[in-house]
Amino acid sequence: MWTKMMSLKIQAERLRYGQEELIASIEEACDWIEQAEPELEALLPETGRRERLRREARRLQEHYPDPRGRPPLYGILFAVKDLFHVHGFPTRAGSQLPATLLSGPQASCVTRLREAGALVLGKAVSAEFAYFEPGPTRNPVNPLHTPGGSSSGSAAAVAAGYCPLALGTQTIGSVLRPAAFCGIVGFKPTFGRISADGLILCAPSLDTVGLFTQDIEGLILVAALLCRGWRGLPSLPPPVLGVPEGPYLDQASPEGRQAFEKQLALLQQAGYRVKRVPALQEIAAINQRHLRLVHAEMARVHARWFKHFASLYRPLTAAAIREGAAIDIQEICQARAERENLRSQLESLMAREGIDLWVAPAAPGPAPQGLETTGSGLMNLPWTQAGLPAITLPAGIAANGLPLGLQCVAGWRHDEELLAWAGSLAAVVTNQAA
Repeated sequence: MWTKMMSLKIQAERLRYGQEELIASIEEACDWIEQAEPELEALLPETGRRERLRREARRLQEHYPDPRGRPPLYGILFAVKDLFHVHGFPTRAGSQLPATLLSGPQASCVTRLREAGALVLGKAVSAEFAYFEPGPTRNPVNPLHTPGGSSSGSAAAVAAGYCPLALGTQTIGSVLRPAAFCGIVGFKPTFGRISADGLILCAPSLDTVGLFTQDIEGLILVAALLCRGWRGLPSLPPPVLGVPEGPYLDQASPEGRQAFEKQLALLQQAGYRVKRVPALQEIAAINQRHLRLVHAEMARVHARWFKHFASLYRPLTAAAIREGAAIDIQEICQARAERENLRSQLESLMAREGIDLWVAPAAPGPAPQGLETTGSGLMNLPWTQAGLPAITLPAGIAANGLPLGLQCVAGWRHDEELLAWAGSLAAVVTNQAA
């Protein structure tokens, strides 16, 4: 087990006010990475990582000698999924394509974190072009299992304690699922609330920048910096929780469903009102529509590259692009329109039933054994399609010792409410045996 507890909020406060020495913190992180990384492979290799971070830390110290003037993320290390362009780093998107082909201006969310005093630990491994061909990363809880994907390295880096923060993306379930598999917090905001510029996109109509942390307080700190129009956390009564009964929940494994029922029982014992409501009855059609849109948009994103470098693409990615190229614009427009229809249906149901948050398993079950697959994202898919904000909370341990997660979903642009409720919900379900 290669895990290490790391609170972003606590470390940020300690570094800002000099209770933790910045260079010493860098050295400790690099020592830990050198020990664990040969087995985990969460980060892309970088020659001279330690020396680069020392230089950047010294520049930060020189620029902010007075703790009172230090920015909120002073000295915090963060990993960046290898889809984001970052000054000083090549972008490969988990592929064999030439890095010069994929270059571009730095993502604005990376710039914002750097301006807030954070230091780039390095590029984190991604599945090829954020699809289903996995990278080499292993699960820090049990290296015989997948960490999930496609934000594999981002989730593993945070879970292993390399850094307290990582950036990922979600097109189906690429933030919420790996967070669940690795036993950490994963947040997918409302579609578009964090700018997705400066990325190699998978499906632009669906791609959402997401965050990984080990603590909700730290997540809130970063969300306030990156989410457009952040309002601050409101003071709210406990939410009414909605369970979307029907074929959607039937996609969970027997163990995943049993664990979810125990989580619901714990929440009810803690005083939360739980309403079981038939929802997502057409989940098979929703799933198919989503995948068809992903493939169609992938084909258009990759058209020029694929024409010249098709032989460098791995089989699943190449097959998706070829399928997508045959999808006509009428089907694409219809699938895009259905995103808003699904969102409207879910929000109307929430309003009619008095539901504040949907709750569901964050994945069908614990992380599968082996590295040939990153697991299924079907439990996350409809919420991503609808563009709704969602969070994975660590929620117990499966029979095989792997983590489980609880997925909570709020209404459109109710990210602040979701995070305001998340801490109390996590206190009930985290570290409970499944």
